Amino acid sequence: MNKSILFLLASILFFASCKRQQINQTTALPEVKDSLQVVNTPSIVKDSVQVVTSPNNPVKAGEMEEEKVKIDEIDFKYLKAKSKVLLKTANDNFDASANIRIQKDSIIWLSVSWGIVGEVVRAYIKPDSIFLYQFNKKTLKKEYHKYSFDDLSKDFNFNLNFNIIQSAIIGSQPIKKKYKVSKEKGFFLLKQKEGKVTVDNYVGEFDRKLKKVMLEDQLPTQRKMTLDFEDFTTLNQYLFPYTSVLTLDVQSPDDQKFYQTLIQLKHTKVELSDTPLEFPFKFQ
Repeated sequence: MNKSILFLLASILFFASCKRQQINQTTALPEVKDSLQVVNTPSIVKDSVQVVTSPNNPVKAGEMEEEKVKIDEIDFKYLKAKSKVLLKTANDNFDASANIRIQKDSIIWLSVSWGIVGEVVRAYIKPDSIFLYQFNKKTLKKEYHKYSFDDLSKDFNFNLNFNIIQSAIIGSQPIKKKYKVSKEKGFFLLKQKEGKVTVDNYVGEFDRKLKKVMLEDQLPTQRKMTLDFEDFTTLNQYLFPYTSVLTLDVQSPDDQKFYQTLIQLKHTKVELSDTPLEFPFKFQ
């Protein structure tokens, strides 16, 4: 449960623990509750993909240089959001409410509440560490945990970091490094390598917003994570994705079968501010 909650909160354990719920690749996931409807993301190459046009930085035909495909990302000092979170597997649905606070590139604070139980998780995330209080339903007490990104990266054979978590919340590019550029229908495709993992970033041709990120690792087993950013709405002067959908497919090294987890983060209210926020957390 501990790793599932971490996954639910921040997408940091996305190659970790899907061995518990077996599904085959053709099995449909359970019906999502009407109050938290998952948006079916269209194929990245179909005409039905909606691209919001913007007069900022228009793309000229044939421009494929890296500096011409700069992603239009939201800029802020502090962000505060109220959100709905859904964790979905073949055997279980878990939906909760979340309060999120961010000091850009420095602190991510999350408080997750579940039904009549109330707060079940509180997390304080820094660029090098994760601090967590988690409700133990057996002891009815909160347990304290601390994680190092370096240790998590070794455990999961991937460079897990603060930027990946921040990206899942605000729709920014998770890995900041050089890339090769090609052109897809309606998108620029920015290809990267991070260790053994290939990373594909799909950027809108006209608005330069990040629409999809696909991370895939083939060895020793197949592991694939997809982040879809949707429901772009004007926030201050920026287009901001009010919905993030993360889909994880993992091939088990034990039985070679595939397991899937889906996470939806749907913001109901987002505020940007220059005024410092509080990040209440009791450190042990």
